[in-house]
Amino acid sequence: MSENQTNDQIQEDVQEQDINILKKVRIEKLDELKKNDKNPYEITKYEVTAKNAVIREKFDEMENQTVCIAGRIMSWRDMGKANFIDVRDDTDRMQVYIRMNDIGEDVFAEFKKWDIGDIIGVEGFVFRTRKGEISVHAQKIKLLSKSLLPLPEKWHGLKDQDMRYRQRYVDLICNPGVKDTFVKRSMILREIRQYLDNLGYLEVDTPVLHTLEIGAAARPFKTHHNALDLDMYLRIETELYLKRLIVGGFNKVYEVGRIFRNEGMDASHNPEFTSVEMYQAYTDYMGMMDLIEDMYITITRKICGTDVITYQGVEINMGGPWERLTMIEAVKKYAGVDYNDWATDEDARACAKSKGIEVEEGSQATKGHVLIAFFEEFVEDKLIQPTIIYDYPVENSPLAKRKPSDPAFTERFEYFIYAREMGNAFSELNDPIDQKERFVKQVEAKRAQGANAEVDEDFVTALEYGMPPTGGLGFGLDRLVMLLTDSASIRDVLLFPTMKPIEQ
Repeated sequence: MSENQTNDQIQEDVQEQDINILKKVRIEKLDELKKNDKNPYEITKYEVTAKNAVIREKFDEMENQTVCIAGRIMSWRDMGKANFIDVRDDTDRMQVYIRMNDIGEDVFAEFKKWDIGDIIGVEGFVFRTRKGEISVHAQKIKLLSKSLLPLPEKWHGLKDQDMRYRQRYVDLICNPGVKDTFVKRSMILREIRQYLDNLGYLEVDTPVLHTLEIGAAARPFKTHHNALDLDMYLRIETELYLKRLIVGGFNKVYEVGRIFRNEGMDASHNPEFTSVEMYQAYTDYMGMMDLIEDMYITITRKICGTDVITYQGVEINMGGPWERLTMIEAVKKYAGVDYNDWATDEDARACAKSKGIEVEEGSQATKGHVLIAFFEEFVEDKLIQPTIIYDYPVENSPLAKRKPSDPAFTERFEYFIYAREMGNAFSELNDPIDQKERFVKQVEAKRAQGANAEVDEDFVTALEYGMPPTGGLGFGLDRLVMLLTDSASIRDVLLFPTMKPIEQ
C-alpha cells in the first residue's frame, strides 16, 4: 500500500470515527426525547399549507400570511435568542427566523438541541428580512423526524462518486440539482407516452419472466420457479410478445418495459434498463424512420425548449431533417471502401486484411460481416449529429425483413447521436419459414458459446397464423434521458444503478 493510500485510508477511518461519535450523540438526544414522551417517530401527520417555491413565487400575495411548511434543516446560524435556519422541502429552500420570545423558552431550549438534517414543521408568517431575503417568521415549530446521521459537509468529486450512486438518498439531499434530472426523466417518459397515444398506439404490458432462453445476442439472467420446478429467464427484450399482439389484431402497440441483460457495465450500459418498443401494422422501416425523427424533435422541443442542445460540450442539432445513409454509403463516406467493389467474400476479407480490420467470423466472414466490421471501426464514432443508418446485412439482422431488391440486406435501421446507437428498427420479418431458419442458426451460434438457447416455437406458430406487414422500433429510454439532461453516465439517470456490494 502506498503512502498516499495509507493517508487516504487513515482519513476515511477518522471520518468514520467522527460520524460514529456524532451518531451516538444524536441517539442520546433521541433517547431524551423518548423519555419525555416526545418521540418524533410517533408523529403520523403534519398539515403543510404552502410549498417553499410557491412562497417565493407568490411572495407579493402571501406576505404576512400564516403558512405551515415542512422540510429538512440544511443550515443553521445561531445568534443566541434568535436563530436563522434553512429548511428545504421538495421544491426549494426557505429561510426560517426562530426567536425565543415567539415560540417560548421551553420550546426554544428543545429546538437548540435539534440538528442539521432533522425534519421539522414550521408555522409562521411570510416576510422579507432587512437584507431582502424571503423568509418565514416562526410562531410554532415541531420536530417531525430525527436525523441520526450527519449530512456530508462535502459531497462532490470522484472520491465520492461511487457513494453518490450507492446512497442516492443522500445525493438527493445534498445536491438538489440531481433531482432535476429525475424530474426531467419523468417528463420525457410522459411526453413519449403522450406522443404515441396521440398517434393511436396502445400501451401494453408483456411478461418479464420467460420460460425460454432465446437465441438473441444478449445473455439473460436465470432464475427458478419453485412451484413449477422450472428454470426461467428475465426478459432481454419485449419484441416477440408485442409482435404476437400484432398477429392477434392490434394495429399499434408499445411497451415501456424493464429489460435485464447479464452483460458488462459501462457509461451507457446497466444490467437493468428501460426500453420503449413500438410496433405498427401496415407500415415499414421507412415509416418508423419518420416517426422516431419526429418524436425526438417533438420531445426535445418540449423538454429543452430548443432544437439545438449541448451534450458533453458538443452542440447537437436535433431539428430535422436528420442525415440518412445506407450502411454501404456510410462505409464509403467515412472509410473510403465500397462494398460494391467486392465481387466475392474472399475479396471482402482481403480488403479487411489490407486495412487492418479484424473480422470476428474469421475465414467464415461474408461480405456482410466485413461491411459491419468496417462500419464499427470507421463510421460509428463519426456520427455525432443525429444520423439514421439503414439497410443492414442479413447476417446481423435475424428479425428484419430482407430487401426485395437485394436479399443480402434487410430493411433495418439504427439511429445514432453523439456516436452512440440510440435505437433500432425493422420492417419486421413475417415469413414464418424464413424466421424459423434464422432462429435455428441463431440458436446454433448461441449453443456453440455454451448457452442453453432454444427456438421460440410459439412465436413461429404465431407467425404461421399470419402477421401483417409491420414496422417495429425499440430504443433505450435511459440513453435519451442522458442526452436531454447532458448526463455523461447512465448511472446519472438511474435512481438506483446496479452496484457491486461494498466488501465488509
